[in-house]
Amino acid sequence: MSNAELPNTVDPYRLAEHNSVLEGVIPLTSLERLCECVAGVAEDGQCQVTLTFSMDGQRRRIVSGELEARVELECQRCMTPMDATLTSQFRLGLVTSDEQAQRLPKELEPFLTDEFSASLWSMVEDELLLVLPPFPLHKREGCPAAQQLDKLESGDPEPGPQEPTRENPFSVLAGLKTKKH
Repeated sequence: MSNAELPNTVDPYRLAEHNSVLEGVIPLTSLERLCECVAGVAEDGQCQVTLTFSMDGQRRRIVSGELEARVELECQRCMTPMDATLTSQFRLGLVTSDEQAQRLPKELEPFLTDEFSASLWSMVEDELLLVLPPFPLHKREGCPAAQQLDKLESGDPEPGPQEPTRENPFSVLAGLKTKKH
């Protein structure tokens, strides 16, 4: 895998006509939408990318890709940071209009481009956002909240501050009920 930075924009149609393969990295700090959705990324964090541009039998331009990136997410059980590796394998059909997108076979997701340029970084960022887990969790045995979760599941009451017993405000009425007038 190459450690060269991928260009932000390319001509995907020319790359598909030449059956090109691009390998490289994209700095995670440059992917603003991803950075907003995760707890953090390393300052030197990178997404490893392999993209294969090709044409199928119907002369549709296709991009097949593999991605891998390490990010920090917030565990939804204990609300502490956790490391996660996002991976994705995908096949996209290059289209320039919604009509072309509707004609793609079901196994291809559309990737809307201009006639002569497409943002690889935006495409990669979209794929990373799609593979973010909706509820990231530590493995149970490694989660700081595992003991509390075990107590809750076992039904043992958690020791907490005792509430002072308060006198029932209606106890006076019970005394009136027994008195005869």
